Amino acid sequence: MKFHEAGRVSIFITLFTVVMLTVCYVLFLANLWWVNLIFFTVMLVTAGMVVRFFRVPFRIINKVEDGVLAPADGTILSVGPAFEYEYFKDERIKISIFMSVHNVHVNSYPTDGTIEYIAYHPGKYVLAKLPKSSVDNEHNTIVVSQDEHRKVLFRQIAGFVARRIISYPEVGDTVQQGEEVGMIKFGSRVDVFLPLDVQTAVRVGDKVVSKKTVLAYF
Repeated sequence: MKFHEAGRVSIFITLFTVVMLTVCYVLFLANLWWVNLIFFTVMLVTAGMVVRFFRVPFRIINKVEDGVLAPADGTILSVGPAFEYEYFKDERIKISIFMSVHNVHVNSYPTDGTIEYIAYHPGKYVLAKLPKSSVDNEHNTIVVSQDEHRKVLFRQIAGFVARRIISYPEVGDTVQQGEEVGMIKFGSRVDVFLPLDVQTAVRVGDKVVSKKTVLAYF
């Protein structure tokens, strides 16, 4: 287990704040044992959650030549036809993955291919479970192309408490299925748009794992 480099500042600030608050509490406010218990529990849980959020577990990539892997850990919110307004401008199969604060938030490429399109859009912080979050919220769109018939668009969408989308690729990069693409901080969502003739392999409510779970087959 390692921790993502994007979390260094957040982890440092959190741990420093927790230590300072604890010192001040012990010196000036320590009182009844049950009050102390509540305070130290809150401090411990807060520090633990922030550190845990930036974890990067080791995983062997489940390479599937004709498959599309989940780019994120989470729960399937929707599977079905939807209009893709930004790049394809036509109807596609859309698979939405909701990432809670308890999920690993590192994202990965769903297929091999070449980066054909990238566009970052600043926005609001609507609850990531709501459909309008894919348009209104801060989001980053990436298209990976294998050929004219195998193009996958996936969109990193910031959630209600998310404050930054991290994305590493540039247009023209050749990428491999399961490689890291970046991450979204503190609760978010990823939408995947696929050709209409794919065979989907997940249903609403399914739990999926980045680099492992097959969402669909070409």
